Amino acid sequence: MNSSRALRRSAGLFSLGLGLLVLLAACRPIERLDSANLPAPPIGAFVFPTPTPQPLLVEPVVAQPPTPVSGDLPAPTPTPEVITGPVTVGLGASVPDAWAPALLAVLSQATEVQTAAGPQQLRLLDQPQLAASEVLILPAGQATEPLATRVYAVVAPFATIRDDITLAELAAAWQGSEGAAPLFVTAEAAEVLPVVLGSRAAEIVPDAEMQGRVQATPGALGIVPFDQIDPLYKVLTVDGANVLSNRFDERTYPLAVALSVEGQGASAVRPLLREVVQPATNRDASRITQLVMTGVTAMSRVTALRMDQTGFDYPAQVISDVFAAADITHISNEVPFLDDCVANPTENNLILCSDTDYWAALEAMGTDIVGLSGNHVNDFGRDGARRSLTWYRDNGIPIYGSGFNVTEACAPLLWEDHGNTFAFVAALAFGPSGAWASDELPGACYYYDNQELVLDLVRQLSGMVDVVAVELQYAETYEPYPIPSQVIEFRELREAGADIVSGVQSHVPQAQEPFGAADAGGNGMITYGLGNLFFDQMWSWETRTELAARHTIYEGRLLNTELLTMVLEDFAQPRWATPEERADILNRIFRAAPAR
Repeated sequence: MNSSRALRRSAGLFSLGLGLLVLLAACRPIERLDSANLPAPPIGAFVFPTPTPQPLLVEPVVAQPPTPVSGDLPAPTPTPEVITGPVTVGLGASVPDAWAPALLAVLSQATEVQTAAGPQQLRLLDQPQLAASEVLILPAGQATEPLATRVYAVVAPFATIRDDITLAELAAAWQGSEGAAPLFVTAEAAEVLPVVLGSRAAEIVPDAEMQGRVQATPGALGIVPFDQIDPLYKVLTVDGANVLSNRFDERTYPLAVALSVEGQGASAVRPLLREVVQPATNRDASRITQLVMTGVTAMSRVTALRMDQTGFDYPAQVISDVFAAADITHISNEVPFLDDCVANPTENNLILCSDTDYWAALEAMGTDIVGLSGNHVNDFGRDGARRSLTWYRDNGIPIYGSGFNVTEACAPLLWEDHGNTFAFVAALAFGPSGAWASDELPGACYYYDNQELVLDLVRQLSGMVDVVAVELQYAETYEPYPIPSQVIEFRELREAGADIVSGVQSHVPQAQEPFGAADAGGNGMITYGLGNLFFDQMWSWETRTELAARHTIYEGRLLNTELLTMVLEDFAQPRWATPEERADILNRIFRAAPAR
């Protein structure tokens, strides 16, 4: 286990029984709880009625902090500016009308500023071009010390194939050039983006109308503030820069602007204005979590044979860097991990397991959590299931969806990352009955024996955590269209309070169903099926195509979902889909979306 993953587990991991009282604490280990001596929970604690510790509670691993990514790097310490004599300042025309009055009020009331040479007189000039220092809007990368930043996204309807737009294309649409795409912009974006995009001809649309206008206008795009992104949008990258990424650097992103003071004496003026514009940013990197969720993993049969022949991390070698970069990487593993598992590549072999050495592939993917709702978890009997569960426990790997008994199997896994709190729940809504856990036997949480319990749990958790993610191992079909009962029951979980509902049964990519802020329950996503991740089904193009859902959570809500597209090669190793293949995959699942 690498050190950054170990740290994230120590900061964010704890599994619990259905009645466990838990205190979520960022950046410190989760300790075992003595239910006999629990204090009254503080405000914000997560309280379950009956504090019964879960046998699979895993001790945290202590590790060194990970190297910060570029967006988290501390700003360089500026060299003190030596100023003698009066400091003159003006308010530039680029400053938006919404901010100008507050800035002018502070500047007009201040008579002096503190400098390295002592107090100096401050003079506010009504002609900023005559002032030595100026308050203005700049591209974020040009601001010396930003007072506030605003980041904007280019959006299209969710069911859009294109992924990227160039800055030149966007500028043409902004300026109303002939042949450019229709472009709608919010009033806020219209005020501050001329410094990047030039003179605006694009239509200003009220915030509440933006989604409808973009959806109703063929080929239209929108520009919205980052914090107004919605799952009903597809967010386009701009010259390849992805505003949703947890590796995002606003200093190099074309649609990030900053309020700044520049010029002689600027260092003395900045402290006066530091708190005037709030929030200081509409994209706080410390509150962003990227969660990647995957489909069927069963490193067995020919996949296992290839791993034995070429290396245990062979399946992950092409795609692992993207998955490992997520803050939370989820794997849905169908089969038990056994240290005496032998690869059996016999065609149509349905008794499946993975050797414990094969964990190397999931480790390379940066796996944080494992859902065990698959209907092959007991393929090597109840004893095999116990051995596999014990292996997960002994190796400190967080699991949910299976357990030593039904109480453990149906229990949620709670998680915290970047101040966002999560509950993960998984259940098996399919046979065989030998895969189902009972009061005394291990297995998966059988959905139909525990449906009301799971729905009640989702309702309870939705009031306790920011994001509830439920995955169901449902009836297996080989079509992109979800069957009617699947639509009904996935939506039922959504209505109970699940923010993300994922089907982890389908061996082909299936439809997606986003929900926006205006929908009942607010932002959310139903993924009816993601297809395979690591499984040897090379027998059709459809089973070779794969999806992963990369969810961006911001300040406690699902902001957006990106769809990653892959194609299986050599029975074991996914690669990234070509643009043409990606278009085919997306067209297929978009056409399969159920009626709303």
